[in-house]
Amino acid sequence: MNRNYFFKLFLVSIPISAFVLMSSSGGRNDGRTGSLGDGGASCATCHTGGASGASLAITTNIPSTGYDVNTVYDVTVALSSSTATSGFQLTAEKISDNSKIGTFIAGTGSRVTGQRITHNGTNLKTWSFKWRSPSTSESLVKFYAAAVAANGNGVNDSGDKVVLATTGSIQSLGIEEAKRLNFSMYPNPSSEKEVTVQLPTEISTAKVDVYDISGKFIKSEEVSSRKDKIIVKDLSRGTYIFRVAADGKLGAQQFIKE
Repeated sequence: MNRNYFFKLFLVSIPISAFVLMSSSGGRNDGRTGSLGDGGASCATCHTGGASGASLAITTNIPSTGYDVNTVYDVTVALSSSTATSGFQLTAEKISDNSKIGTFIAGTGSRVTGQRITHNGTNLKTWSFKWRSPSTSESLVKFYAAAVAANGNGVNDSGDKVVLATTGSIQSLGIEEAKRLNFSMYPNPSSEKEVTVQLPTEISTAKVDVYDISGKFIKSEEVSSRKDKIIVKDLSRGTYIFRVAADGKLGAQQFIKE
């Protein structure tokens, strides 16, 4: 009786276990990117080992000045690891409220699941795909990715590891060309106390908002044809985004404080 019960239970457990393994080898459908919007969840509960030297990187061809609305950009996730099998999941979220933003277009070895993209198979360590920016947004965006470097033995042991990666805050221009404000800023990079923000001749006054690379608001100042200097001596060394707005137009540039 007990043996029969055990045997039946064993038979039932086989397809369940196989389904779990198959779903992971083909990517997860639930959120496992490690992002704030996904509650920080990753696959670390099932892959908790220490595959030494594993690292993860996200690269895009989005310009440093920001993304245009309704535009397709290239995204690459690259895992550096000596392990036998691997997988990933990536998402894009607004900095303001951690909600999902944009849509994905799968490439080789990847598939789209909701507002995330994940691996489809475990034989790759680099995945390239597309991200389409939203059509009506001016939100700061951040990409989050989690990858599994696993030895492929089906056991949670020291040969498995989860690694995480994020991009910095990605600026949105979020405007049509007719509404884009083109301005000059110099010196840049700079270690000076001030930088000059030169407005186009048709703009007399503008508001300048300064953000750090993570999307955190730092300060706001006004510039004009008479007062075209922004104080930067109070900024720490690093990369910042200057957003300039005036007369319904908007522009953005990256500034490096040395």
